[in-house]
Amino acid sequence: MPTSIDVFAKAREFERLELLRAAQEHDMLPYFRVLEGPTLPVVEMEGKSRIMLGSNNYLGLTGDERVKQGALDALNQYGTGLTGSRFLNGTIDLHLTLEAELADWLGTEAAIVFTTGHQANLGALGTILGPSDTVIADSGDHASILDGCILSRAKLRVFRHNRIDRLERTLEKAVNDGGGILVVVDGVFSMEGDVAPLPEIVELCERFGARLMVDEAHALGVLGTRGAGTSELFGVEDRVDLRMATFSKSLASCGGVIAGPAEVIDYLRIQSRPFMFTAAAVPAAVGAALAAVRICRSDEGRDLFARVLDNARYLHRGLSELGLRVVAPTRLADGTEVVTPVIPVVVGDDWNAGLLWKSLYDRGVFVNTALHPAVPPGGALLRTSVMATHDHATLDQAIDIFAVAKRDFEAEHGPLPGPV
Repeated sequence: MPTSIDVFAKAREFERLELLRAAQEHDMLPYFRVLEGPTLPVVEMEGKSRIMLGSNNYLGLTGDERVKQGALDALNQYGTGLTGSRFLNGTIDLHLTLEAELADWLGTEAAIVFTTGHQANLGALGTILGPSDTVIADSGDHASILDGCILSRAKLRVFRHNRIDRLERTLEKAVNDGGGILVVVDGVFSMEGDVAPLPEIVELCERFGARLMVDEAHALGVLGTRGAGTSELFGVEDRVDLRMATFSKSLASCGGVIAGPAEVIDYLRIQSRPFMFTAAAVPAAVGAALAAVRICRSDEGRDLFARVLDNARYLHRGLSELGLRVVAPTRLADGTEVVTPVIPVVVGDDWNAGLLWKSLYDRGVFVNTALHPAVPPGGALLRTSVMATHDHATLDQAIDIFAVAKRDFEAEHGPLPGPV
């Protein structure tokens, strides 16, 4: 007898379908907007120049001639694609050089390069963990981390975002689960832009015998004197077991890396299914990433790190002075503030976030819109981000547009959330 249930029914009935259709009808959908040129501080998008405050191109290297030449040289030498997995016919000398230089930059024994960052988290967590283990994740961790945890079939325990007391209680429970324990956190959280308190996390992991993995996707090429990420910033590199990073942020390309002990990296090379059964990245992506790594590791890198953080402070101050609720920089125990290139503006209501996004977009500013489940219900954000290549004049223009959009929005729809 045929089934009476259509697996496609959910596509016609999901809970946000009405909101999606209304947004499409009013041209308010903030996603899938078409870029018509390179990701620079000002971009061409859908027939108009717009200030780009929605890119993870933190160092502005996607337009750097050396990075483009690295991609072009790889394209010319190896062609458009490798048509096979790294495990079989898809490894080239650029992969090995990139892995060696990343391991050296991060101060680890070895590194393994994946085709995407999402795949790197899936490939590491889904291989290292098993059903008898426990994985502990911050509630703000990136979706790829949670996907890797689910793939592993390990027991998943989640603690409230950046709450060390909750992590401690979770570890107390986990030691009774009977298997190995891995704690995995973002170094810089992608939506809020805040920073994990790694010194306290490291202390707890050591006390309970847990391993620690840090996702440095939004910190590599930004934080630390060498730009090696949150672990370097806090001086705990030698106490973090595994570090993950992506190439699609500061490294101006696409891909991912897991860095750590050689024995673990070698294990991933021959056991990680997402690594073994996915085609290797196109050579141009590997060549571009390698060129970007070398810029980051040069004297020029430190200047770029400083410039992107200066721009972050500048935009944060400007938006705050408009009376918007801007997520505050992370304040450390010694009173030091850690600024990251991610500067989120809290809107709260999903529909209001769409309305404010549309007002900004029509006036010439592109930002990202984060709705549930990327953020908690009622916690919609306009996620702005800066590049080292923005100048203050361009940021001033964006701040002025925010001021007009805020004024017009509040005149029609009521006040936006203000500073806490």
